[in-house]
Amino acid sequence: MSTITSIALLIVLLISAVAAGRLGEPDDETRRLAPATSAVNLGTAGDFAILTKSGVTTTGVTSVTGDMGTSPIASTAITGFSLILDPTTTFSTSSSVVGNVYAASYTSPTPSKMTTAIGDMETAFVDAAGRLNPDYLEFGAGSVEGETLEAGLYKWGTGVGFTSSLTFNGSSTDIWVLQIAQNLEVGSGARVTLSGGALSKNIFWQVSGAANFGTSSHLEGVFLVKEAIVFKTGSSLNGAALAQTAVTLDSATIVQP
Repeated sequence: MSTITSIALLIVLLISAVAAGRLGEPDDETRRLAPATSAVNLGTAGDFAILTKSGVTTTGVTSVTGDMGTSPIASTAITGFSLILDPTTTFSTSSSVVGNVYAASYTSPTPSKMTTAIGDMETAFVDAAGRLNPDYLEFGAGSVEGETLEAGLYKWGTGVGFTSSLTFNGSSTDIWVLQIAQNLEVGSGARVTLSGGALSKNIFWQVSGAANFGTSSHLEGVFLVKEAIVFKTGSSLNGAALAQTAVTLDSATIVQP
């Protein structure tokens, strides 16, 4: 074959690859090992262990490590915490909270602070929900029971759930973004485990429905939830509960990373 013929054949092959959309497209193994997506910017919403638009309610002995806040609803929507208003009237404290409790009804500058935090939470939700080109699409058809999730962007057009165990495996710099179109259902006693150095602050659960955490279950990560987050009796979270409606707790434990 002459040099000219070889060059012509190469050009034809390249044009065909481009036309087919294959040029530079990673194979399945390369895609699986590709670096994870970037972290979701929480803005000032990241200052809170619990942040909601319509209130926080607890029964039983609940423990929260980190700040709590709600807006535009008033502090009267934060119930079960026996709040003690600080003399500055800009925040409250509670024996159940290692941190401060903020509400839109407190004295300036708290209302502005809370408006900004809620806006940042909504922006973070939109960012997480809008990520394109998932590494994993409809993984497990929504059932992730017993699975190990490597770093990357996951997308489900349904609800997601597991009954006893789920593991996130990766390094301390790896990022997970989980886009869930409906509810997240976590079974009683179910536990999320981190391995390989994975950090809860790098796991972002974007849930377009509600998140329901079963009795004595344990979760890891930042939860950006469109509807309610419900912590059933004895459930716990290392991370943050950021809800666009309410958070309900029953003898729950939340520790902000």
